[in-house]
Amino acid sequence: MRKITLIIIHCSATPEGRNLDFEACRYEHVHHRRFKDIGYHFYITRDGEIHRGRAIEQIGAHCKDHNAHSIGICYEGGLSADGVPKDTRTMEQKGAMLALLRELRTIVPKALIVGHHDLNPVKACPCFNAVKEFKGI
Repeated sequence: MRKITLIIIHCSATPEGRNLDFEACRYEHVHHRRFKDIGYHFYITRDGEIHRGRAIEQIGAHCKDHNAHSIGICYEGGLSADGVPKDTRTMEQKGAMLALLRELRTIVPKALIVGHHDLNPVKACPCFNAVKEFKGI
């Protein structure tokens, strides 16, 4: 297994009221960005379903300069209806994300949980303070 030092939380930058399900996100990554597969290891839709993307053993394509040593988790949403960055996670997404992070902690106990913004301040993603929220995990 590759050495993982980070778990990076992302949002899909999808406005409230619009959907970007797992297959649509995968299609976007493969056909528009020319990735081999979806860039994330996990994708959480608004209903709280956790979709597995790339295998953890595979390098992701979700955060420049950090893909080789990280796991990428993305939640569907992250923008208000008018396109402004906003924490739009549903209760189902919050619960699913917490459960997933607890599970990943057993696999990579020393990995830091951060938001994309923490590694690239130009980005608002994931539109909430992941370091603060997940500090105790």
